[in-house]
Amino acid sequence: MKLFQHVTDIGDLHTALQEALEVKNDRYAWDSLGKNKTCLLIFFNNSLRTRLSTQKAAMNLGMNVIVLDVNQGAWKLETERGVIMDGDKSEHLLEAIPVMGCYCDIIGVRSFATFQNRADDYEERILNQFIRYSGRPVFFMESATVHPLQAFADLITIEEFKRKERPKVVLTWAPHPKALPQAVPNSFAEWMRAADVEFVITHPEGYELDPQFIGDTPVDYDQMHAFEGADFIYAKNWSCPGVTRPEQYGQILNTDRSWTVDDRHMAVTDNAYFMHCLPVRRNMIVTDSVIEAPTSIVIPEAANREISAQVVLKRMLQSL
Repeated sequence: MKLFQHVTDIGDLHTALQEALEVKNDRYAWDSLGKNKTCLLIFFNNSLRTRLSTQKAAMNLGMNVIVLDVNQGAWKLETERGVIMDGDKSEHLLEAIPVMGCYCDIIGVRSFATFQNRADDYEERILNQFIRYSGRPVFFMESATVHPLQAFADLITIEEFKRKERPKVVLTWAPHPKALPQAVPNSFAEWMRAADVEFVITHPEGYELDPQFIGDTPVDYDQMHAFEGADFIYAKNWSCPGVTRPEQYGQILNTDRSWTVDDRHMAVTDNAYFMHCLPVRRNMIVTDSVIEAPTSIVIPEAANREISAQVVLKRMLQSL
């Protein structure tokens, strides 16, 4: 595997899930695979779970790991072509990327949406430059539009906790004080569509996700109705995707606190498990009582980030 961006990059999902369980049962069975190999993790944005889990996964495979915080301790990087570099940016990404490639075997990149221009974000300009110019396998540690390591971990978690063969999984929008990107819901929708689940999305009007990720997934604007009989509730905020009105891209259109996942919502489910990618704003996204309930699986979900990353790195090492 040379690229990890979409669910299609992982191949057959059943095979990938079986591999994930094998890795989880013995994380160090392939610790010689990464001997004398280096994984470079590049962060244009902050991280906790992604950094720790991916670094741990690489170490499980015997890899050396280099972590670069672009905004701390590195030259400020220009990302656009044709710019006269007479400002505070000392190096262009087009020189930096191939240099980075000289020092490693695999590259992971994290770069969030800027919300300045929808077309630019959805073209994934920064990540695509790494794919084109690094000369190394590249995996996305969250980009402007996708977070496949999270979605893979989510699927592993659902596979572990499901009580029926084809569970009902609901992705619900919830309020948040800041404008957040669509990367997590985009990838979650993409992966759930590929999985054997009954998948429903619920959100207020104006928050319609891009069709390239949700396809023909049913969208229910009545949150309580969507929750009925659900086996898994996945809560996440996202700002306006600007699908029909690009001028609203990245804006907060709704702050209705009735969308906060609480006991009233969970009561209509089939004793559903609660999921969230973390970090979570308590009593905005979800109430204390729901996230602290025995059916909250946010910690096992976060723990599986190590497993999803290790499967991806393992496959990339095997393809070198």
